[in-house]
Amino acid sequence: MNINKITQTIEMIEKEKLDVRTITMGISLLDCCDSDGKAARDKIYEKITRKAENLVKTGEDIEKEFGIPIIHKRISVTPISLIGGASSDTNYVEFAKILDKAAKTVGVNFVGGFSALVHKGYSKGDRILIDSIPEALSETDLVCSSVNIGSTRSGINMNAVKQMGHIIKSTAELTKNADGIGCAKFVVFANAVEDNPFMAGAFHGVGEADCVINVGVSGPGVVKCALEKVKGATFDVVAETIKKTSFKITRMGQLVANEASKRLDIPFGIVDLSLAPTPFVGDSVAHILEEMGLESCGTHGTTAALALLNDAVKKGGVMACSHVGGLSGAFIPVSEDIGMINAVEKGALSIDKLEAMTCVCSVGLDMIAIPGDTPAATISAMIADEAAIGVINNKTTAIRVIPVPGKGVGDSVEFGGLLGRAPIMAVNGFSSEEFINRGGRIPAPIHSFKN
Repeated sequence: MNINKITQTIEMIEKEKLDVRTITMGISLLDCCDSDGKAARDKIYEKITRKAENLVKTGEDIEKEFGIPIIHKRISVTPISLIGGASSDTNYVEFAKILDKAAKTVGVNFVGGFSALVHKGYSKGDRILIDSIPEALSETDLVCSSVNIGSTRSGINMNAVKQMGHIIKSTAELTKNADGIGCAKFVVFANAVEDNPFMAGAFHGVGEADCVINVGVSGPGVVKCALEKVKGATFDVVAETIKKTSFKITRMGQLVANEASKRLDIPFGIVDLSLAPTPFVGDSVAHILEEMGLESCGTHGTTAALALLNDAVKKGGVMACSHVGGLSGAFIPVSEDIGMINAVEKGALSIDKLEAMTCVCSVGLDMIAIPGDTPAATISAMIADEAAIGVINNKTTAIRVIPVPGKGVGDSVEFGGLLGRAPIMAVNGFSSEEFINRGGRIPAPIHSFKN
């Protein structure tokens, strides 16, 4: 990589809020399995602190040398349901605590992988881990959790979907003194990917190497600034402009990934080129959509604009890097995007419109605050809807909602930092309970049969 070729990218960093959102080290814990839970946790702590000992310093060194902001350094691990399942433990909260301790020891911002994969059914470890999620998230600071409840190949596990509603409600209640913030560290997936560097859904898949470096880049502000220069142009020009901008952004991500890989002597995995917004002005996906000509994000045309954006980002990114992975596209989290927040507050953006947008974005309903008295069955039904979108369209979808205890529509909640603030959004008041109580599995779609 010739440093002279990224001069224009440096200008994006200085003026347009371009950053590397995260360097995420994926660590396999399969060799930490032990029938004795304490022994397994000792192995986990030793391996994480050994492998990630220099992760934060390396990120900081690269940041200083190249002038590239690297916002977070993170770790993802093998789903703990698999590791804990080898032990005789009947509760995995201690596994979460050891992840939290290891993360704090090496100084990273988050650790992901307190996770279970139950898209076709439960193992013993899956059941124990899921039951442990509310307590685990309430008693740790840096641990993130995820559960995959559906896939295009297997359909949707509706028993798990039903349980997720109750898990989210319990997590909110146990963290009610912090406005249910535990739910911000928990995401429910369909078609979860094994190399996602972004939280809360990151875990290190069993098909991955023992240890890898994945990088997530972000540059909504850069894309918006580029589109300001082609105001009034056709959508052909808009798409081409986004592609070229995404190429430059991804090149920067690959530079950082290669440097981190070389310095840590750990293989490079992927660059996730997702446009991940922040609550700060000049760093909004919603504002990109509005730059295309929408009066407000959420009005008619928003889904089409987001589809164009997501596709163009992917097309530009794959030309810039041979190993693009993760989620790669555009995120639409409400609390983490100042444009989304504003659109909700002025009545332009609803949950129903957000659901439509998830058909064409990178993930799904993300960082949405809802009334604290929302029934568990309603939350489960929201999960089922998102899973159906993912399963039928063969894409990753997810839901990260926060039923904020004691708050309702018209209120708002402050989470701080990258988590931002969220206006409480209205949910449909009609019941889904009878639907959710059916249980069983929604079969895989016909196009899943490809052998």
